[in-house]
Amino acid sequence: MKVVTAKEMQEIDRRTIKECGVPGPVLMERAGVAVAERIREMFEPGKLIVLAGAGNNGGDGIVVGRELHNSGWHVKVFLLLKEDKLSPDCLAQYRIAKKVGVPIEFGTKIDRGDLHAAVVVDALFGTGLSKDIKGALADTVDLVNSTSVPIVSVDIPSGISSDDGKVMGTAIRATATVTFGAAKRGHVLYPGADHTGELFVENIGFPEEFFDDVACNLLDREEMLSIIPPRPRLSHKGDYGHVLVVAGSRGKTGSALMSARACLVSGAGLVTIGVPESLMDVYQSRVTEEMCLPLPDNGDGTLSAKAAAAIGSFVAGSADVLAMGPGIGVSDGTRAVLKKILKEVEKPIVMDADAINCLDKKSGELNKTSAPLVITPHPGEFARISGMKIDKIEDDRIEAALSFSQEAGVTLVLKGVPTVVADAEGRAFINSTGNPSMAKAGSGDVLTGMIAAFVAQGLIPADAATLGVYMHGMAGDLAAARLGLHSVLASDIIASISEAFVSLERS
Repeated sequence: MKVVTAKEMQEIDRRTIKECGVPGPVLMERAGVAVAERIREMFEPGKLIVLAGAGNNGGDGIVVGRELHNSGWHVKVFLLLKEDKLSPDCLAQYRIAKKVGVPIEFGTKIDRGDLHAAVVVDALFGTGLSKDIKGALADTVDLVNSTSVPIVSVDIPSGISSDDGKVMGTAIRATATVTFGAAKRGHVLYPGADHTGELFVENIGFPEEFFDDVACNLLDREEMLSIIPPRPRLSHKGDYGHVLVVAGSRGKTGSALMSARACLVSGAGLVTIGVPESLMDVYQSRVTEEMCLPLPDNGDGTLSAKAAAAIGSFVAGSADVLAMGPGIGVSDGTRAVLKKILKEVEKPIVMDADAINCLDKKSGELNKTSAPLVITPHPGEFARISGMKIDKIEDDRIEAALSFSQEAGVTLVLKGVPTVVADAEGRAFINSTGNPSMAKAGSGDVLTGMIAAFVAQGLIPADAATLGVYMHGMAGDLAAARLGLHSVLASDIIASISEAFVSLERS
């Protein structure tokens, strides 16, 4: 599903009007009819209150009111600005609605009684809002939010920035939002996502090809189902790839085990764990399906620089993918290993956690490798390697991810809420799965294993990253449904991966 900025949607709207000859009032009519149809599907006929602004969003709302008035609803429209402030198209819809008998009042004097037992249509401000909502309008928004009535927002909840999801003064908390053409970034970025409610995207006549240049996408079931690696009957374990997971150190042995287990459960044919040789007995006593590769260490449970040659040789001869980082620690030895690996390994590498922390700040090491790279930092790790401040990253996660992935030539998984995947081709993907239960130690180790497994099964890095992120979140959702938001462990996410496959493939 495409996700657009306000500027991109304005251009698509302009092209539809100018190049295709679809008049603006026709688009407004279609938008209002689409919202009215959704309301009919969601609610029994009854009382409807439309809160309309002076712009085209308000015009859409007036169409909603007229459509439902003609269907027998008890409709009242509050136009919250004076008649001489209405846009031309909004004014035209006001005059039509008045002629067919829709009750319309001007002004902001709305009380709680007006809202009682009603469905409220929020058509105050659309995607073009450029300043904070204040004064009487803010009081109206807060009054509506304080009730328990269902609210359906037209295009975007009033007060939410369509580009970054920020609250502009105050904002409607919608039960559902009906938008047009494509989702807006403000629908899926927080806090806007919390205000949007159930999101419906309606095509009201915009040509599909006008969205081809939109860089950002929302991951959904249909798209993910299309890239799940196939499992032909005539196949064997070698057909599904061999992953070397270099992870773990003294005190952090679980990281390697979780990554490796997630890798196997996600479909990889073979998994070998590369571990500090002084910890070999610990790992050997705990693995079953996984294999172990002892690597030279410093005698303290951390890798020595000599481990690079062993890793490189194993990847060149046996493995299809290298997953590196969870729990390996940051030391002179691990830094030396990483530098040599990036210089010499040509097969795909998935880097997480301490592998990322071993990178020199803004060193350009990522550009020097010929290996296809997927890196999976959380905002703190990303801030260090990108040189950006965390608050700037969180201000615009999409653009931060896009600029870095193209500059570094990598597939970037910027973990967080929501997780954003960006690739070197200038595409960004926003994840739609996951929940707060996953904010738990080991969750990222599981994701590393899942992405590596999908690369091993033949997916290109960007597809492996998006499928890994989506299914990781889906497994977390399934685990939380069973165990609640507080009690999910990383091992519970692993245990739910198989259920996620079944659920996705049966949807």
